[in-house]
Amino acid sequence: MSPAAANPAYYFGASGVSALAFFPLWKAAAIGQSGYKVEGKGYWQKYLEAMKPPWRGSLVVIGGMTWARAAIFYGSDTGSKWLRKEGFSTALASTLPSLTVSCFAQAVNQPFVRSSIMLQKPGEELAKATFPNIAMLRHLATTKGFQSWFTGLDAAILKTAPKYMTAVIIKDYMGLWLAPVDPKDKQATLLKSAKISVTAGVAGAVLTNPLDVVRNMFKTEEGMVACMMRMSKESGPSWLLRGIGKNWVAVAAPIASTIFLTDRFKVWFGES
Repeated sequence: MSPAAANPAYYFGASGVSALAFFPLWKAAAIGQSGYKVEGKGYWQKYLEAMKPPWRGSLVVIGGMTWARAAIFYGSDTGSKWLRKEGFSTALASTLPSLTVSCFAQAVNQPFVRSSIMLQKPGEELAKATFPNIAMLRHLATTKGFQSWFTGLDAAILKTAPKYMTAVIIKDYMGLWLAPVDPKDKQATLLKSAKISVTAGVAGAVLTNPLDVVRNMFKTEEGMVACMMRMSKESGPSWLLRGIGKNWVAVAAPIASTIFLTDRFKVWFGES
């Protein structure tokens, strides 16, 4: 079930619902991977505490996730369909569009991603501003220069592009590998779509967790390699799995939800 390009509204609708529903999970993952302290005794108490309001920069994060994820999946599906039509292999058709759109989307979103992560620090004064993301970006530009908005972009691209590329490849190949189902069998088509969505989301999240840790640790101006070396000295190789329990849920859930809901919207509106 390799999805054909469809009305982009389906992708934006699915991405928007997913970004809104799973924002608290993103917040908890960002706090956990950034090393910020939260109150609580046990794992679950700290997890729930990290998910709770205030949701600083939530509108910016949700808006950024919505357009970026929708653009990535719509661009991937549209580009993949065109490349296959031109005779290119499934591997290239699944890889090239997702990589290209992911890199573009991450570059545009990076200043807002970085400022939103920094706003999650408990007690952050700038989080009280009327427009906290703008306040944080102004602070960064004033104290560290405009280029600081894009600190961590290399790690962010290395995280985001492979994550979505992995999800798209698995989505496309599983659609080909799984046994065909009768489109009239609603239960079978629903189950197949769920299998593809969940597998693609989890694989994309787990395999790229170390790069997500590096991206979230960019609270200073150190480069990606320097950041990785510092964390290795401080905690050994355990940093590679830092926050993975929260991250695979926070990343996998919205990706799986976006893929699944996009398929459902196509079916509901008679385009699949």
